[in-house]
Amino acid sequence: MTATDTYLLLRAFCDELARAGVAHVATSPGSRSTPLVLSLVREPRLRAWSHVDERSAAFFALGVAKATGLPSAIVCTSGTAAANYLPAVIEAHEARVPLIVLTADRPPELRDNGAGQTIDQLKLYGSAVKWFVEVGSHEWSRERERWIRTLASRAVLTALEGRPGPVHLNFPLREPLVLDAPLPAAAGGRPDGAPWVSSTPPAGNPPAATLSGTRRGVIVAGREERGAWRGVGALAEGLGWPVLADPLSGARRGAAAIAHYDALLRDEAWGAAHAPEVVLRVGDLPTSKSLRTWLAGLDAEQIAVDPEGAWQDPAGVVSRRLDNLPVRAGAADPDWLYAWRAADRVVVEALEAAVGADLTEPRVAVELGARLPSAATLVVASSMPVRDVETFFPLRPDPPRVLSNRGANGIDGTVSTAFGVAATATPEERTVLLIGDVALAHDIGGLLAARRLSLDLTIVLLNNDGGGIFHFLPVAGETDAFEQHVATPHGLDFAHAAALYGCDHERVEDLGSFRTALDAALATPGASIVEVPTERVANVEAHRRAWEAVRAALSAA
Repeated sequence: MTATDTYLLLRAFCDELARAGVAHVATSPGSRSTPLVLSLVREPRLRAWSHVDERSAAFFALGVAKATGLPSAIVCTSGTAAANYLPAVIEAHEARVPLIVLTADRPPELRDNGAGQTIDQLKLYGSAVKWFVEVGSHEWSRERERWIRTLASRAVLTALEGRPGPVHLNFPLREPLVLDAPLPAAAGGRPDGAPWVSSTPPAGNPPAATLSGTRRGVIVAGREERGAWRGVGALAEGLGWPVLADPLSGARRGAAAIAHYDALLRDEAWGAAHAPEVVLRVGDLPTSKSLRTWLAGLDAEQIAVDPEGAWQDPAGVVSRRLDNLPVRAGAADPDWLYAWRAADRVVVEALEAAVGADLTEPRVAVELGARLPSAATLVVASSMPVRDVETFFPLRPDPPRVLSNRGANGIDGTVSTAFGVAATATPEERTVLLIGDVALAHDIGGLLAARRLSLDLTIVLLNNDGGGIFHFLPVAGETDAFEQHVATPHGLDFAHAAALYGCDHERVEDLGSFRTALDAALATPGASIVEVPTERVANVEAHRRAWEAVRAALSAA
């Protein structure tokens, strides 16, 4: 076979990816991947985003796919380059994000015999991918072009159908890796730009189940980044049930939404007094530990709704599973929803008084929830920031979209994910990243996208010089090792990082300056870091004061 054969087949493959709906690809440099990269970059319907390292590229593509709901592609050279994709592939699997993973490889005759940059890439990602194919290398023929077009169509359909997730295609490529003559004119493909293979979704939805004879229930809505739970509010209002909605669900809105369930359920007496008869759980479980503990201890029927069939039941309390939202049946208790909403109003006042006007981590979450435009997208780092957003985000009729890498719950690639989300935004939309200092240090190289890709991103950095979340855990009492090996202070000056990577930077010390800096960053093109210095021990105390204020207010009410 010749380089022309390889490029003819890869041109058809890339044409088919575009026909099937792929619009973005993240590349990284290398030699063995040359035919793949050049073929993808030269396909005019694909927006190719260049990255220096593979981990950033993979999380960038993950952010694109999260924001659009459509598969994005990543392409790398052979060896450990492909291994650097693993964290993002795992996150895509756990979070149900469609991803097309394209890895170049040495051909079989160069494997396991000392050839450079060669590792075992066969099924490299194990069960974290929905489908693996060793593509092989072939001479071009019309039959083989039909085969590779089918392969591309099937890869996209597999990534999207059922439970979405990543697929992995491994391409062993032989030298020469570049063409010595132009390719002949393109031919083939279905007429009118149609994909080689298309799929028709099942007609209609399964019949909706009914909830009969139930007067007191709650709906728990977890992370869902494609808007599937927009009907939850109307269902809840019809049932007269409260909705305990994680901001990642998009369902924290409407007359039935309870914003501060995390704080409410920290009061065990209140939670016990408001135990429901039935719990309707849609999507992933929210982050809140108090909510998860409460659900695990209930003597109530718990029904899980998930059209993709994922299991979200670590406590083993779900007794029934549905494919879609049920319909109302039975008379609601008129006092039930009122009691939850009245308690939520009490909590709002208690938290506002307890949080106060000092620039603390809870106050930052409150401010972002109240001030961000409805067209904005907030990307939230795992660990403490996502918990503060769940706990302190206010109730709004038009909240911003909230995204987070909560599939595997790691801090890997958070900056790169946010830049991927920003790559899909229109000029009227802004992307904001709420992140801690350890997560930013973990993906500091992701900031390179600011200068190289000219993307707009506002980074709100909570800098408490270490892992603040660990101070809430029992390990904080292990004083001989905690500070150095768990809290891990670093002493970094992020102004230097901002200058290195071409980001604006402002360190703020009070609430007024934070508001001013945030508004200015949102109105200014490019990437900027608004740094909020905090103190880890003081942050724990601020949270505990808030919980105590809630308990006292509920007791008094």
